[in-house]
Amino acid sequence: MQPRGLPRHVVVFGLISLLTAMSSAMVYGLLPVFLVRALGATSVAVGLIEGIAEGAMSLARIFSGLASDWLGRRKSLVLLGYAISAVNKVMFPLAGAVSTVLAARIIDRIGKGVRDAPRDAFMTDVTPIRVRASGFGLRLAFYTTGFVIGPLAAIGLMRASNDNFRLVFWIAVIPATIAIFVLLFGIKEKVPRPFAVRPLQLRHNDIFQFTSRFWWAIAVASLLALARFSYAFLILKANEVGIDPAYVPIMLVVMHLFYAVAAFPFGILADHIDRRLQLMMGAGVLICADIVLAIAGEAWLTGVGAGLWGLQLAMTQGLLSASVADAAPETLRGTAFGIFDLAIGAASFVASTAAGTIWLTLGSELTFLFSAMVASLAIFLLLSKRISI
Repeated sequence: MQPRGLPRHVVVFGLISLLTAMSSAMVYGLLPVFLVRALGATSVAVGLIEGIAEGAMSLARIFSGLASDWLGRRKSLVLLGYAISAVNKVMFPLAGAVSTVLAARIIDRIGKGVRDAPRDAFMTDVTPIRVRASGFGLRLAFYTTGFVIGPLAAIGLMRASNDNFRLVFWIAVIPATIAIFVLLFGIKEKVPRPFAVRPLQLRHNDIFQFTSRFWWAIAVASLLALARFSYAFLILKANEVGIDPAYVPIMLVVMHLFYAVAAFPFGILADHIDRRLQLMMGAGVLICADIVLAIAGEAWLTGVGAGLWGLQLAMTQGLLSASVADAAPETLRGTAFGIFDLAIGAASFVASTAAGTIWLTLGSELTFLFSAMVASLAIFLLLSKRISI
């Protein structure tokens, strides 16, 4: 039963996101430690892998967004993206070198890139504008719940298997496969509107259909993405403070528990208050998270930082997606989310690569303080400009 006013497809996409996130979390909650301990990778290598993977995802998103607008259909591309990620999961338990993990991460992120923009455009097509932020918030709540269940499952399996990373990676394939069947039979797409057939490219005139409100949302989202490097560094922080490898995914549990609980309420809030205010609050919480993580030397304080990190995501992510959806021309919604995701991916690539370098050369403390400094710039930008989003 879906919440009042929201279409059934939002809930189905939420369930699909939960299953896929559960699968991903079982892998990614252990992957940074697996890279460092089993394959001998450095923090720079971890940062590069995360950055390159995010960059590949962003490029896939822009092309899939364009394609979904050109075809007038979304489901086929969404299905393709989820299928790529599900099949690719088998590479992780087979990996014997850092290069294999890099290839697997890139392919997985390409799959995510192929599905994300068409999925968000699909949700925009079927969700009324008055509850759009609520709809995106609800899907994120499902998604982040998967990131709570997945690490808990990984912890249990690691303890039961005497820290067998590869066994956990194999079992992670199962929920990703189930998600494909839910999508195949649970999502029905209407016959597409007769969009004008045109070359699969972003034309010069298309750019001028995007308003300043759209580009403002892109700018704020990019700056916040630059402040938030990959959560792989939360895992490395947990490892640094001495948490056993089998239990380091608990940081993902804490982060996504806060994210899951708060995402839908903050989505509802964003439909009723000034979104600029909520974004500034989210950036402020990110600064608090960074300070806590910078000074943390024990597991409990690291957990507090991870919880605050999840809270700021809940406050900002659904809101930004809804802002892009509201500002995008109807026939260019897939393209709009492709641009949005490309900008975030580029910022994430820079952030993760820089974080890995700072971590190795200057330590974890300055890595998180760098994030706090960029988040402060986001607050300054929001205060200095009064364009609505």
